[in-house]
Amino acid sequence: MAELLKGKEVAASINERSRMDTEALREKGTVPTLAVFRVGEKDEDLSYERGIDKRGAETGVEIKKYVFPEDVEESVFYEALDKANEDPKIHGILIFRPLPKRFDDRKLRNYIRPEKDVDGCSDLSLAGVFTNTELGFAPCTAKAAVEILDHYSIDVKGKNVVVLGRSLVIGKPVAMLLLNKNATVTICHTKTVDIRNIASKADILICATGVMESVNKDYVNPEQTIIDVGISWNEEKEKLCGDVLFEEVEPLVKAITPVPGGVGSVTTSVLINNTVEAAKRNS
Repeated sequence: MAELLKGKEVAASINERSRMDTEALREKGTVPTLAVFRVGEKDEDLSYERGIDKRGAETGVEIKKYVFPEDVEESVFYEALDKANEDPKIHGILIFRPLPKRFDDRKLRNYIRPEKDVDGCSDLSLAGVFTNTELGFAPCTAKAAVEILDHYSIDVKGKNVVVLGRSLVIGKPVAMLLLNKNATVTICHTKTVDIRNIASKADILICATGVMESVNKDYVNPEQTIIDVGISWNEEKEKLCGDVLFEEVEPLVKAITPVPGGVGSVTTSVLINNTVEAAKRNS
């Protein structure tokens, strides 16, 4: 039976770091503040927003909301975004994406000043990940995966890490974060030949395929640690599931993150911690 790498205690540890740093900043007159931009009332956005509110309350980080109707004019939205970019009292900016199709997503994600891009969505933030420099921040989900490995003292140095997925949100940045920690990283994707064989030889397998329960027993080995980044609603099972077929894989590996209760539960804490770090850099 595998060790469950639960996100709850990882999140609690990150929250405590954020709380302590926030207290120190407030004593110096700086209140870490995150600006949240939301268009419309999508359920997933509202759920994430509630999580942000909760983490903000726990850590002392202020959450400032900019909420717009679905039919908001681009000029109105960008005017508000300009003000947040220029406001020295706002340290981090998060935009719930995707926005309505009339918005150019590339323009949008690069509009945020890199020092305030606490969600790690801009090209400069990703450049910082690839160059291992502080040009913005790493994408929160990718960083959350690494935080879990660190918390459970799973050393990646010299280890064979296989990443399933090559997105800019998770696959590529998490590969670079682990490479920066001296792991030996292989990125696999839909065109990879013999992907099951490659995955099954990994010491650590990062599953970010976006395909529910696509990783089965053929991908794993008994000494393997699995970080499952995926989260999807399984209509048949009537529950949330990851990219890993958990019931089949869990008995066969050394350690695994559950879904729910794994990477996703850490992501919001990383976002808040990035906001605190942005305030520290600019205080």
